[in-house]
Amino acid sequence: MKVADVFKFKNEQMKVLHLTWIAFFISFFTWFNMAPLATTMLESSDWLTSEHIAALAIINVALTIPARIVIGMLIDRFGPRVVYSGLLIFMSIPTFLFAFGDSWTQLMLSRLLLSSIGASFVIGIRMVAEWFPPKDVGFAEGIYGGWGNFGSAAGAMLLPWFALTAFGGENGWRYAIALTGVFCIVYGVIYFFSVKDTPEGKQFIAPKKNGAMEVSSWKDMIQLILWTLPLGGALGVLAWRLEGMGFISTTVLYSAYLVIALVMAYQIYKILQVNVPLLRKGVPEDDRYRFKNVAALNSTYFANFGAELAIVSMLPMFFQLTFSLSATSAGLIASSFAFINLIARPLGGILSDRLGNRKRVMLIYMIGITLGMVAMGFINSGWPLVLAVTITILTSIFVQGSEGATFAIIPMIKKRITGQVAGMAGAYGNVGSTIYLTLYTFVTPQQFFFILAGGAFTSFLVCYFWLEEPENSFADAYYESSVDQQNAISSELEMPRKVAVNK
Repeated sequence: MKVADVFKFKNEQMKVLHLTWIAFFISFFTWFNMAPLATTMLESSDWLTSEHIAALAIINVALTIPARIVIGMLIDRFGPRVVYSGLLIFMSIPTFLFAFGDSWTQLMLSRLLLSSIGASFVIGIRMVAEWFPPKDVGFAEGIYGGWGNFGSAAGAMLLPWFALTAFGGENGWRYAIALTGVFCIVYGVIYFFSVKDTPEGKQFIAPKKNGAMEVSSWKDMIQLILWTLPLGGALGVLAWRLEGMGFISTTVLYSAYLVIALVMAYQIYKILQVNVPLLRKGVPEDDRYRFKNVAALNSTYFANFGAELAIVSMLPMFFQLTFSLSATSAGLIASSFAFINLIARPLGGILSDRLGNRKRVMLIYMIGITLGMVAMGFINSGWPLVLAVTITILTSIFVQGSEGATFAIIPMIKKRITGQVAGMAGAYGNVGSTIYLTLYTFVTPQQFFFILAGGAFTSFLVCYFWLEEPENSFADAYYESSVDQQNAISSELEMPRKVAVNK
């Protein structure tokens, strides 16, 4: 696929790609609708404080981690079209509740529910993988992720204008946030009627069992359980931070710990329930995959997307204090880190497609992040501002390019569970941001950059020893095992029954 092909809008393949990244764009436009309006909210509400806003920022990512796991399973079962449309429409409800909330409880609970929209990213990964062959999927996933992710930056630019100019008045921020909910409803309906899960003549292959990721060996099942536990740990850290800020009591904190422990126990039970019968029966040789590849990609998204979310949160203040800049100037410089997404993610995908070795591209990117973060750790007031900005932009290119390279590999791990693999890797991105931002409260900015460099280098080592070059990396079609073929035949046989029932 060439760059020019992206703009052939009459091509159905490209039409699905564009409609899907727009769905992601609207999701992130809605997810980050509070941050650019925070000061306006404070000015118009005499009971809101900056501590409330900080707590809402934490709550805004709370359910994203478990939601990405759940959404991943739903995609593989029901298909991305229904799940994307349903998520957009359903998420309009907490958006409206937040927009017109007049109490802390209402704002907190609605924001908690709305944090689930952060799982939207995972849905498009499977949709794009269904429409693009292995040889082109990296570039296509990069377009989807990079252009869709720009929704957060678009919100930062447009929502203040809607609040202060288009709507105006004391409640302008409420109508601006409510508008994002309207976008969700309208586009959810449009998406449902405009796309299909697969191209004509291609069957959507789903796992035989749902509830947990399928594995191929007892060793892999143990690894899956071990890699599931940190997802609950990150939620525990978020609850701990809220308690430390005084927004939940110690009783609520321990209740949250208990709920998280029960959910983790249930998830482990589902892993055993799905996999023990499969492993006892025996997984056909041609249907096996190694979970260590999933683990390696979990580590890359922890190190790259986790770092991106963390840096975006602290970079404006870092530049403002280090170089004695105005808040506006520091914000503009820091925004360059997010703007690079438009080209860096697609670039990571296209390099993964065209350089002949996806693992090598991944390793180069992780070393690039390591060196970039080390360089940023030496930035101080004695540096020329231009050099500091240049280093920041170059580091951003590696950070976001590696995100594109990560999702250029994920669809090839095991096609029928792409949603679950993407969900787990995506969740680890949020785990990374949670851990990094917690560590940031204990160190200086320079030390923080060295911590990020350490995370990236650790991921490099994990990928070097664990990540394998996927089978059929640059083929015209995805690898299909004997089980995939049986599932496809079963689905075709079930179709007439479904049609008869509908009639």
